[in-house]
Amino acid sequence: MQRLYRKRIILGVGGGIAAYKSAELVRRLKDQGAEVRVVMTQGGREFITPLTLQALSGHPVHLDLLDPAAEAAMGHIELARWADLVLIAPATADLMARLAQGVADDLLTTLVLATDAPVALAPAMNQAMWRDPATLANVELLRSRGLKLFGPASGSQACGDVGLGRMLEADDLAQLAADCFEHLALTGKHVLITAGPTQENIDPVRYITNHSSGKMGFALAEAAVEAGAKVTLISGPVHLATPDRVTRIDVVSARDMLAACEAAMPCDILIAAAAVADYRPEVVAQHKLKKDPNSGDGLLLQMVRNPDILATLAQRDDRPFSVGFAAETENLLEYASRKLKDKNLDLIVANDVANPSIGFNSEDNAITIIDRSLQQSSFAQTSKGKIARQLVSFIAAQQPKS
Repeated sequence: MQRLYRKRIILGVGGGIAAYKSAELVRRLKDQGAEVRVVMTQGGREFITPLTLQALSGHPVHLDLLDPAAEAAMGHIELARWADLVLIAPATADLMARLAQGVADDLLTTLVLATDAPVALAPAMNQAMWRDPATLANVELLRSRGLKLFGPASGSQACGDVGLGRMLEADDLAQLAADCFEHLALTGKHVLITAGPTQENIDPVRYITNHSSGKMGFALAEAAVEAGAKVTLISGPVHLATPDRVTRIDVVSARDMLAACEAAMPCDILIAAAAVADYRPEVVAQHKLKKDPNSGDGLLLQMVRNPDILATLAQRDDRPFSVGFAAETENLLEYASRKLKDKNLDLIVANDVANPSIGFNSEDNAITIIDRSLQQSSFAQTSKGKIARQLVSFIAAQQPKS
């Protein structure tokens, strides 16, 4: 169940006898690589202690909506944003009724209203309570709002009855939680992304660079994480915040970037979105270069070629699936196709940086992807975040099925 690797799961524990299974569920989720935070209702605390779940999850258990200490650390809104999945197990008849009515009178019900993450319920109650018309109506209402139901199972119950209402076992719930991430097509993949410009020093004061903002590469890193990948982002000098759950390595020059990429290998997928300087000054002056007051001549710099990062990595014995970018101002598709072939790439992403609405420092982009057979797939202008998700989905579709 690699789909749970690095996933953030809030486990809500309601007030039912099946709460004893929650301890085993925490273990099963963590065994599969998930990070688990536990939120308990007042009733849940009557059946299993917070200390038990804290020891198993490795994190303090969240108990009260208006807890000053908790709000200072990870408040209920931050906790709601943190989650990739909210799984409530056990979900009692009372808890499901409150969720159906949109009640937010404790931490767990408030989290469900505040989160954009999927919410799944594992019902646990007496068989008569499960088949009561009010419960069944609540179930249909919750399903219509997009909440998932895991179970219930049929079997013997603590009260001695036999029938539907028994909470699923921990292994089954962990499998169903993993199934919620089935669409995350890059789970288990290591994606290496380069972003931003490079800087090549002339002297201690001046350098050569370009207009790249790094926005596209950073958007790709975020999209790759959303798709379940482990992401290493190697960035030239930019003023952007590191996307959540991305390992970022800052570099300056093209040679720095190549060294960082080689140190980060092997990877499964390489996306080279950085605008790397093709040339650098042959000699870097030790001190600031001064103007000659007696001469009106210009400054002559002897330039030498920088290493080709993308071509170097695409030629390795442990070659990753290699995706390059062609930022051009003319003959876009011709130059991009040539670069695809010359650098031995799997895909090339062509974008017209002469168009200010989709060029360097813009918020939008529009791209054409060219594959090895020179087939083209175009994505219309939209935000760089949406373009990044479209591109990551396209790349994921090219990966061999495991």
